[in-house]
Amino acid sequence: MLDQIQQLQSALSNLAASTPEEAEQLRIAYLGKKGRITQLFESFRQLPPEEKRQLGAALNELKQEATVRIKEILASVATQSVQQTIDLTRPAVPYPQGSRHPLTLIQEEICNIFERMGFSIAEGPEVEDDWHVFEALNFPPDHPARDMQDTFFVDHKSNILLRTHTSSVQTRVMKSQEPPIRVLCPGRVYRNEAISARAHCFFHQIEGLYIDRNVSYADLREALLFFAQSLFGADTQIRLRPSYFPFTEPSAEMDISCGLCHGEGCGFCKHTGWVEILGCGMVDPNVLENCGIDSSVYSGYAFGLGVERIANLKYNVKDLRYFSENNLDFLSQFTAHTTPL
Repeated sequence: MLDQIQQLQSALSNLAASTPEEAEQLRIAYLGKKGRITQLFESFRQLPPEEKRQLGAALNELKQEATVRIKEILASVATQSVQQTIDLTRPAVPYPQGSRHPLTLIQEEICNIFERMGFSIAEGPEVEDDWHVFEALNFPPDHPARDMQDTFFVDHKSNILLRTHTSSVQTRVMKSQEPPIRVLCPGRVYRNEAISARAHCFFHQIEGLYIDRNVSYADLREALLFFAQSLFGADTQIRLRPSYFPFTEPSAEMDISCGLCHGEGCGFCKHTGWVEILGCGMVDPNVLENCGIDSSVYSGYAFGLGVERIANLKYNVKDLRYFSENNLDFLSQFTAHTTPL
């Protein structure tokens, strides 16, 4: 039996297989119920005790070596089989391409237009105090214009609130910088409104401010005309209608000619040929004085627009809730608008 054990040990080093099936046959031939090593163990049981003591260790060593060798062969042919099934000439499976949010696209496009006119970007906190949001902007505590914006108060006693417009950033800039000032203030704002297809309790604004010597209403109109034609097309026309805002005087609402009917009148523009997109006006002298700017020397204009409103016009999205629901079917439509990094 010792000769048989030695012969099998010598044969183990020469074992080889090219397929998983051949490797399995080797396992059966050596370690199966009727395999060579299994048969040696059957014969081992019939030996006298003195021979068992001599051959037992050698037989166990043979079984261990055979088990290790056959496992190596099985692993080797399995790896080869996997490699053979991979077609290295096939194109890689593409990962789904993400897209930037439509509000981000619109906000960056608007900011880029005004940056070409020399505006810089300014940001501020979303949790603000009453002075920066209202009082400095010509909203006295009992002013009825405060009812125009239903406010979320964080702490009513200390007048801490969620900002209702990004004009609070303009207030901070006017307090901290000397004119000339030319800033654009994008950001999220909050108002206590019922959520519907046309309104939300949070939305995004971009407000602009320009203060310098001899700034006129004509400067405001030309800046807004350049913006509208850059965003909506060179044929776009604008009109300014008198309006009221506490922090500007005179104040106006700006309309653009409807891009769907080209001013002829349709359901989108309510058959007027015009679509309202923003509010604007000359900065009220009281606001300048509140922020430490001499209104006898400096003047300025301000404007504010809703990013969702512009996105509605640009992409014809009819429900504001789509912008905050994270619906991938909706967001994937803007993949083509995304500029590769």
